[in-house]
Parts: sequence; structure tokens; C-alpha cells
Amino acid sequence: MTSLESGRFTPGQRRSELPELTGDFNKLRSRGQGYLEVRLPDTEFPQLTLGFRDDHAIIHRFTNEESMSLLIGDGTVPAEATVDVPIMDDLTAFTGDFVLSVDHAWGIVQNFVRAGMPEELGEWCEL
Repeated sequence: MTSLESGRFTPGQRRSELPELTGDFNKLRSRGQGYLEVRLPDTEFPQLTLGFRDDHAIIHRFTNEESMSLLIGDGTVPAEATVDVPIMDDLTAFTGDFVLSVDHAWGIVQNFVRAGMPEELGEWCEL
């Protein structure tokens, strides 16, 4: 997760409940950008990552060490446009095909934490 103190990605695991994660997300959002990784307790996979900047977000899904997918976007940005969002510490460009509104993306992360079923969260594009 992006450190609330330094603004840089801090590797490592920290267990938190949804209310604490929501508070951290809101603090990052107030700074305009951030990156976080979410998985369920006692399992390594599946894992979701959320990178966001301003009102745009990208969600990756990891189902195992060798499988990664991107969630198909919600039409917030035209398919031919590009948006830069942080992935760990680097700004990475994504086409509008994969861009979601940050509110929509955060709702998806919350649903994953509650239900733990990423395949039901939307359409995925395997990379």
C-alpha cells in the first residue's frame, strides 16, 4: 500500500478490517492518488490491486503467481484515451478500455473484501 506518511509504496503485509482500509483509502484519495493490494485473510490468492489517480482507477486480479488480469473499464474514459495511475511507485499508462471511476473501483474492492469472489465483480481481461 502507498504509505500515508511518505507517499511511496511500502511492501509488506498488514492485516486490517474494512473500516480501517476504508479510512486509509480515503486518506490516500484526499492526496489524489494511491495504490493498494488486497487479499482475504489466510489466503495468498486471489488478490486485487487498486491503483488510482484523481478520478481514475485500474484494478488488477491475481489468481495465482502466474495469472494476472485487468478489470474491463466502465466507460469513464474513451477506449482510445490513456490515463496514468500509480502501480506501486511508478505511474503507468492504461487505455480507457481498463479505466474505472475511482468510486466504482472502490466499490468493487469493498465487494471483494465482503464476498471474496473476484470473478463476479465484472469482466476480466487475462494478461
